[in-house]
Amino acid sequence: MRTPITIHAALLALALCLGAGGAIAADPQGVTVADASPADLACQHSGNCVNSIVPDGLAPLAFTGPATRGLELLLATLKTFPEATIEQSVPLGLTVIFTTKLGFKDQVDFRIDPQAQRIDFRSRSLLGLYDFGKNRSRMREFSRRFEQ
Repeated sequence: MRTPITIHAALLALALCLGAGGAIAADPQGVTVADASPADLACQHSGNCVNSIVPDGLAPLAFTGPATRGLELLLATLKTFPEATIEQSVPLGLTVIFTTKLGFKDQVDFRIDPQAQRIDFRSRSLLGLYDFGKNRSRMREFSRRFEQ
């Protein structure tokens, strides 16, 4: 059952968007996950983004074995999130859109590093400059499920 958006929630969403100048977060370089280096997964705005690259970010996802094993674990974890839709899949990466109950869309880019046996990520809101900590909390939960 979907929760209807209340007028208060809709006004809050509109105010956030307008307060951000109507900004929609975009990757200025147009880098896709297939081309991504760790530096490409940097956050443009810390208020709506979290990643595993910077010291104050979250830990990358660790796996053992070949890159295919990392991808298998990633896909299995994604299946536990019904709000996730895979937008792009390449041998060493995924771009996933998470849609919140209020209809906001967040993009998570995963990049598998086979040599380091880790998966780096960037999770960012596609609308506005502040996400009330949603990306950070989602990726903490994602990491917890990935480790199980």
